[in-house]
Amino acid sequence: MIRKYLNSDKPKIIELLRKNTPQYFDSSEEKDFENYLNNEIEDYFVYEINSEIIGAGGINYFTEQKLARISWDMIDPNSQGNGIGKKLTQYRINHLKEKEHIELIVVRTTQLVCKFYEKMGFELEKIEKDFWAKGFDLYQMEMNIKTNANNV
Repeated sequence: MIRKYLNSDKPKIIELLRKNTPQYFDSSEEKDFENYLNNEIEDYFVYEINSEIIGAGGINYFTEQKLARISWDMIDPNSQGNGIGKKLTQYRINHLKEKEHIELIVVRTTQLVCKFYEKMGFELEKIEKDFWAKGFDLYQMEMNIKTNANNV
């Protein structure tokens, strides 16, 4: 089940980030993530099975630029490869397609996960070495949801 994030989910979401550190996140990012959860959430969703949170991911809106950014995606390492990330990402893409003022979806990820987003229909726009932390490069990817009606 995918549902909206609740403040009471915060400890489990922080634990999810820690389970993905250092493979997908640098330990220095935890403070940024806590700030995001406390101050920057616009839309954030959790993926739950049997009342256990095994995935999470957000959306931030930049309406003046007609874009939304997919943010802070993570799946429990024990559940990766089971299609949960795909379902959670597709859920947010569908959510954004319903918003007339959004034309472009941006995801800022790393070299470790860019192939996943490529399979979801995102195209690589730019790379910045060691952007998030040493060894964690920025891979900025985009999907135009108004001109490409055939995306996933």
